[in-house]
Amino acid sequence: MGRGALIAAMLCAPALGAVTAHAVPVNVGDAAIAAKAYHDSGTYERDFASVIQEASEWVRLRAAHVRRPALVLDIDETSLSNWPEIAANQFAYFREGRCDTLPKGPCGVEAWEQTAKAEAFPAMLALYGMAQQHDVAVFFVTGRYERERTETARNLEASGYHNWAGLVLRPDGSHTASASNYKSAARQKIEQDGYHIIANIGDQPSDLAGGYAERGFLLPNPFYRVP
Repeated sequence: MGRGALIAAMLCAPALGAVTAHAVPVNVGDAAIAAKAYHDSGTYERDFASVIQEASEWVRLRAAHVRRPALVLDIDETSLSNWPEIAANQFAYFREGRCDTLPKGPCGVEAWEQTAKAEAFPAMLALYGMAQQHDVAVFFVTGRYERERTETARNLEASGYHNWAGLVLRPDGSHTASASNYKSAARQKIEQDGYHIIANIGDQPSDLAGGYAERGFLLPNPFYRVP
């Protein structure tokens, strides 16, 4: 290539530095590898337990100082782990479809939830027991739909959660712009019924937004986002 042709080619070529003008998103494949390593290394469990420890100290401190204290818990990735489904789907989301080839996917979320095989997080189960020992009423407020009540209740019972004060599920067919709209309304109703929510625990910012709790505790979850 002659010098003139080389200069012309250089002028026409896209500038590599131009991509730095805008933030390049994290590569999805790299993010999935990092998320799996975070889970499998034990760091996820340790970070989860650290938040629960802080929440436990708060619940123990406040329980005796308010009338009818209550604790609100999310279910998925808060009280129950869906890791077998998450790993099988490689962080993709399939609401419908069968889930009968685990540990391979695809695995439909509702089919997985209907198996009632999700396991409790040990740290959360310990907090749950401590709260009940201190006469704190525990309510589950979940984004699961009402049609899954039977399987959800069975899964909670089988994994060690007994004698809860309430299990609030989203009405079938309902939709809100954010999960926070539905969940904050559920917490408001709990307080209108005479309870004082001293702590609200979830794995999504939308679990905690909207008030109606003295304190919110956000658990780690790099695996999915619920707006």
